[in-house]
Amino acid sequence: MEMRPEKSTEAHHTDTLGELVCTNSFKSEDPANAHGQLKREMRMLGSVLLHSADVSRVPAGAALAVDRTLFTQAMTAAIEAESAIEIVREECTDLPHGPTIIATGPLTSDPLSEAIQQELGDGGLSFFDAIAPIVHRDGLDENVIFAAGRFDQDADYLNCPMSEPEYLAFVEALRGGVGHQGHDWDTVPYFEGCLPIEVMASRGKDTLRFGPMKPIGLTDPQTGKRPWAVVQLRREDRAGQMWNLVGFQTRLQIGEQREIFKTIPGLSNAEFLRWGSIHRNSYLNFPGCLSSSGSSKKRTDLIFAGQLTGVEGYTESAASGILAGINLGRSLSDQEPLIPPPTTMLGGLFRYLRDADPKHFQPMNSNWGLVDPLSQRIRSKRARRESLAQRANEDFLVWMQESGLALDRARASA
Repeated sequence: MEMRPEKSTEAHHTDTLGELVCTNSFKSEDPANAHGQLKREMRMLGSVLLHSADVSRVPAGAALAVDRTLFTQAMTAAIEAESAIEIVREECTDLPHGPTIIATGPLTSDPLSEAIQQELGDGGLSFFDAIAPIVHRDGLDENVIFAAGRFDQDADYLNCPMSEPEYLAFVEALRGGVGHQGHDWDTVPYFEGCLPIEVMASRGKDTLRFGPMKPIGLTDPQTGKRPWAVVQLRREDRAGQMWNLVGFQTRLQIGEQREIFKTIPGLSNAEFLRWGSIHRNSYLNFPGCLSSSGSSKKRTDLIFAGQLTGVEGYTESAASGILAGINLGRSLSDQEPLIPPPTTMLGGLFRYLRDADPKHFQPMNSNWGLVDPLSQRIRSKRARRESLAQRANEDFLVWMQESGLALDRARASA
């Protein structure tokens, strides 16, 4: 079911399927890039989206970019040509009975949002995200950063200490940062408990020091004293590869984030796996209200997919949709759902969705911090990523063969 053109959204302008409302890029195809690896896995599964992108691509270096009009025409033609699919052009206001995949995206209509909330319970659906940046552990300067909790309660946080001059310079940089200029439909209300870091900085030079950057209960082992201010990093995964900048949700442009956040002591060489953002986005609290494969805990034949599940990006959304289709088919024959191993990009992404803390859950995009680390340490970042990609390819193919998906693909293409 597709409600357009009977009812449109603030962002869409056509009735074609797969309309791209933001960028026309599907990001890198470099096999050593996390986004490139996800595409390789999607191609193994026969992605219709990537086939449509291939026939409508425009020159964009290592990235896969498309002509928007040609892409949506190709997507629509591919779906219309499938004899087993009937496209119903009307709004869905309730959850259908029987086998269903819900992939309505960040602009899900109000009636359907209410139906989803009734199915999953209060707190299951959010309407705005407030995302803080995430850095990889490998790039952190351990000579500056120290592990500690407030008042010696634990050592679960990593702390980036700031002197008074460093803090004041940081506040001034935030005040002068250029914010993201979004669409009218992407305008979000700010709540006192979740203000952008730059908005807090604009309220006064001490606002951050008495807010998310408060140093209370912390002692810098280098000086033996309490820092003037502290940026705390919170673990995002069990392996301790991904670390969240606590309270640093922001609407600064990515270039501004890169320049300003790398001035934080200990982060000058940090690899940012995810940049901060605040925008309109209907998404589910996956670890809190869905099964590990994305189905309702009440109904195994009701599966959620796409950006609604808390994945960020076109390809991430499409990849989750492929897996949803596979698992809905398996549920009809009383088979257990399939999830790729966490050494693969798709498997690592689903592990994050499943294992993330429901209290702090935020959407996630593809990055190498999602997959299991290598057993041996490789110093070169490029060589390390190439090894991760090679392992991911091998493990993904083995997973497909063992689960029977490789045979299914061969039959479908015959």
